[in-house]
Amino acid sequence: MEAARKGERVINDQVLIKKILSGNDHAFRILVETYRTELFRTVYAVLRNQKDAEDATQEVFMKIYHALPQYENQGFKTWMKRIAVNHAIDIKRKQERRREEIVEVLEYDALVSTRDHLENKVIKLEQRRLVRERLEELPENYREVVHDFYIAEKSYQQMAEEQQVQVKTIETKLYRARNWMKKHWKEDDFS
Repeated sequence: MEAARKGERVINDQVLIKKILSGNDHAFRILVETYRTELFRTVYAVLRNQKDAEDATQEVFMKIYHALPQYENQGFKTWMKRIAVNHAIDIKRKQERRREEIVEVLEYDALVSTRDHLENKVIKLEQRRLVRERLEELPENYREVVHDFYIAEKSYQQMAEEQQVQVKTIETKLYRARNWMKKHWKEDDFS
C-alpha cells in the first residue's frame, strides 16, 4: 500500500511539474501546500528560528519555481530538500557574517572610545599642569577659586561650603577670574 502511494505521489509530482511548467499557477499552489510543512522542517533544522524558517521556506519555493525547468526527473522531493538545505545554510552564513561584522564594529567603537577617552584625559591633565604653572600669576583673590574649580574639580556648592560664602559669591569670583584670564592670557598658552 505504501509503495503504491509513493508511486502515486511520483506520478502526481510529475503531473504537477508539467502543469507548473506550462504556466498553471494552481498547480504550483498545490505543490506548495503538499510540501510546505516538510520543507519548513528542513529549513528550521538548520536555522533554529521559526520566523527565519518561515521566510526562508517561502524563498525556497520561489527558488524551486525558478529552477523547475532545470529539474531532471530524479527524486523530486530530494531535489527540493537539497535546495531548501542549501538556501538555509546560505542564510545561516549571512547571519554569522552579520554577527561578526557587528562584533567588529562594537569592538572598534570600544577601542576608539577608549582611545578618545585616554586622549581627552591626557589633554585635561596637560591643561591642569599649565593652569597650575600659571596660577601664581593670578591675583590672590582668584587663585583659590580657580584652583578649586579647575584643578580640584570641586562644585560651586562644595567651594561655597568650604569658604562659608554663598554659591553666588563663588560664581562671581569665577566669572571675574575668567575675565582676568581672558584679558591677560592667550588661549595658545594652554594648547
